[in-house]
Amino acid sequence: MTAAERFLKYVTFDTQSDEDNEACPSTPGQLVLARFLAEEMKELGLSQVRVDKDGYVYGTLPANCDKQAPVLGLIAHMDTSPDCAGKDIKSRIVLYEGGDVVLNQERGVVLRESEFQSLTQNRGKHLIVTDGTTLLGADDKAGVAEILAALEEIIASGVPHGTVQVGFTPDEEVGRGADRFDVAAFGADYAYTVDGGTLGELEYENFNAASGKVTVNGVGIHPGSAKGKMKNACLMAIEFNALLPQGEIPAETEGYEGFFHLGSMEGDVERVTMSYIIRDHDRQKFEQRKAIFAAAAEQMNAKYGPNTVQAAMRDSYYNMKEQILPHMEIIQRAKDAMEKNGVTPKVEPIRGGTDGARLSFMGLPCPNLSACGENCHGRYEYVPVEDMETMTQVLKTLICDLVE
Repeated sequence: MTAAERFLKYVTFDTQSDEDNEACPSTPGQLVLARFLAEEMKELGLSQVRVDKDGYVYGTLPANCDKQAPVLGLIAHMDTSPDCAGKDIKSRIVLYEGGDVVLNQERGVVLRESEFQSLTQNRGKHLIVTDGTTLLGADDKAGVAEILAALEEIIASGVPHGTVQVGFTPDEEVGRGADRFDVAAFGADYAYTVDGGTLGELEYENFNAASGKVTVNGVGIHPGSAKGKMKNACLMAIEFNALLPQGEIPAETEGYEGFFHLGSMEGDVERVTMSYIIRDHDRQKFEQRKAIFAAAAEQMNAKYGPNTVQAAMRDSYYNMKEQILPHMEIIQRAKDAMEKNGVTPKVEPIRGGTDGARLSFMGLPCPNLSACGENCHGRYEYVPVEDMETMTQVLKTLICDLVE
């Protein structure tokens, strides 16, 4: 079964994670997919396949030769982003010959080449797209599919290989994918997450990341008698956001530049809640950003009274670079595997994070490889079939070259 064929099955599972649910996994659909994947892994012939109580899937491809080699780990996450609808995904494959792709004629949803420049690099390829009403789930079901497709081909061919450990995680999209990952039991010397974007991406630098939750408590009263009494939580929420550095938002930053991102906001005159993510590649600047966030709340409380604004932050992950630098041979192995399959490595910082960032700090060096999805977390998401096939071959090379 090809990676694309596997992927088309996996996207039928509703696995959006839920930031507000502290259970693990945070949604029941993730556990359904976990059990399904475990059965597929057993059918392929992997050993020690298990789904633990928290929904993590583990399995082992035992070595089939005597040559000593490092134990390689391959990891992807099963959940999809809660940022866009992810239930009842209707995917289809289109041959892209240039121009725009109409995803949904009735709703006027069009994947436009002028807006999504990556399309120009994919002319002549077959793209798996949505119907314009949901995300697709290439982040990271494409990674799951590519890993299992590579293992299937290796097993079928009988080519010599060392031991490979496989792990599929829940809740990566809400920053908790590595929380309960059993690094010791996993038993790999190093690993790769297959969770990047465009074919060829190879990443070992990522944002330091924190989530921020802001609650604004107002006072509601009839507008006709509100003078000197009403405290409009909606207006105070806007004022809080204005205290953050202007322009330091995702839409106006790139490369190593950090940001504050207001992801959601809801409420009324009496109470407003806001969800932020805070990001920076530089650890010192990251800490400064958190201090700015806290200071904005203090300034609001000084103006409007104690506990008017409550701002809570929680660190999600840190920049893995410092953990990878002592192990740069694993970066070179990834580059070599890509080049052997005609792929030009693109080593660049992640403007986000992966399970690998956390795992690297837990003692498992774990850079990130491309999974080939584009425009992730939204209705314009797509993945080229041909790129998934190439990535499958890259993973095969990574595995088999260790015993050459």
